[in-house]
Amino acid sequence: MTSTSTPPGLTRFNALEEHAAFAALHEVCASTAWARRLLAARPYSTSDDLYAVSDAATAELTAEDLAEAMAGHPPIGRPEPGDPTSAREQRGMAGATEELKAEMLELNLAYQEKFGHVFLICATGRTGEQMRDAVKERIGNAPEQEREIVRTELGKINRIRLARLVEED
Repeated sequence: MTSTSTPPGLTRFNALEEHAAFAALHEVCASTAWARRLLAARPYSTSDDLYAVSDAATAELTAEDLAEAMAGHPPIGRPEPGDPTSAREQRGMAGATEELKAEMLELNLAYQEKFGHVFLICATGRTGEQMRDAVKERIGNAPEQEREIVRTELGKINRIRLARLVEED
């Protein structure tokens, strides 16, 4: 494959010094194990190659790695101040009523008490009501079942964030 077929953003990512590439990956996902796995597989020829390694790395995260990854995500309805990524991803809550915001706060706290971590969902493109309904549905899950749903949601978030990292010119 010629270098002209590699997206400019991916070419830039491949060329980053290791510490800079690690920092960029850590912005995508707070799991050190995930970031190291993606670093080790550089350079990538295509974005799909990068996503495949990301998916495999996400699938192999231990419970501790997942906890580390989730610690990098603010609760739904409370994006990190000054963090454009969480604000963009949680846009569906921006126009929510005060009642819905209060309900999400209560549900987030109940979920966190049950599972010991934030409610993680790929919020991109979802309304506040859809996120509320999802937490209401998932709070009844067994911890093992919920951990696998979290892993799936984390994989979706990682793909969206990686695409922003490597597909922009």
